[in-house]
Amino acid sequence: MDINQILVILMFATFIGILLIGYPIPFALGGTAVLFVGVGYIADNYFGAFTGIDLNYFGLVITRIYKTMTNWVLVSLPIFIFMGLMLDKSGIAERLMNSSQKLFGKVRGGLAITVTFVGVLLAASTGIVGASVVLLGLLSLPAMLNQGYSKTLALGTVVSAGTLGILIPPSIMLVVMGDQLSLSVGDLFLGAVFPGLILAGMYVVFILIFAFFSPKSAPLPKDLEPVSWKVVKDVILNVIPPFGLIVAVLGSIFAGIATVTEASAVGALGSLLLAVMFKKFNFEVLKDVLYGTFNTTAYIFGIFVGATAFALVLRGLGGDEVISEVLTSLPFGPTGTILVILGVVFLLGFFLDWVEITLIVLPLLSPVIPHL
Repeated sequence: MDINQILVILMFATFIGILLIGYPIPFALGGTAVLFVGVGYIADNYFGAFTGIDLNYFGLVITRIYKTMTNWVLVSLPIFIFMGLMLDKSGIAERLMNSSQKLFGKVRGGLAITVTFVGVLLAASTGIVGASVVLLGLLSLPAMLNQGYSKTLALGTVVSAGTLGILIPPSIMLVVMGDQLSLSVGDLFLGAVFPGLILAGMYVVFILIFAFFSPKSAPLPKDLEPVSWKVVKDVILNVIPPFGLIVAVLGSIFAGIATVTEASAVGALGSLLLAVMFKKFNFEVLKDVLYGTFNTTAYIFGIFVGATAFALVLRGLGGDEVISEVLTSLPFGPTGTILVILGVVFLLGFFLDWVEITLIVLPLLSPVIPHL
């Protein structure tokens, strides 16, 4: 191996080591990048090893960060986050949970199906995984455990339904992917809708099969109420507001009426109006939502800065070539190579959030995959 290949491996190992000792991810990424700019400079000037890295990379990092922060598409990120947090405060999920539970009450596993149904609507309304998981956990987990659900089924349902927000539009992950891969975010939204709904349908099928073979894990409620037109009407009335917001946001994008950034503003306004309509809006709510928006946005863009520096230095050291050589040398063919990549991403998910995976892995793999 030449010096650049050794440095690429050491750079990954250093980042993972810093990460495992609990250092904040943005600083782990940025600090590793700065460290290896110094290592490359010292190797060039004092040991005669040509790495292609010099102190000018600090200027390149600043230029790349400025370009990222002036990206018009990324303006939609804080607005979508505001929309999701305001919807959480509006009480829509709680109303949906209460009415839908009565609709699916006579079905074994009906409460878990209700959680999945609400998770789909939250995913299509907010696009924020953390908010959806926390909200579903607070609303549904005590109810499922009180009804006698097994902890594995209850927790698995909440987590899986909550993470649908990463796939079903308007997912902020797809906004970041569109920026990283220079693809239309609207096209990514359109391409992700049906896989997300299929995944949700598979969750429901799994719950029904699991409850059938393990009835003790998903017992029926003791006070069963007959399904009436009033129950159906309540569900419909509670579905209409979030569904209308989904149509307004995604429909305007898919129809070509608005860009993703413009549609996010429509969604933010819609969530604000829904909070007012359900009498959940006041100064304290607005303050909490704004603080939450600033906090989440700062977290994401902090990782943007660190990952931008990390990816730039890694590419300067020849990381693209190293990864390309490793992938093309695999004896599994194109399909097998894709499966290996998915397996690696799956393992990375144990240590990294979707933001880091998207910002680090995608730029390195995107030049390689089209050539398989």
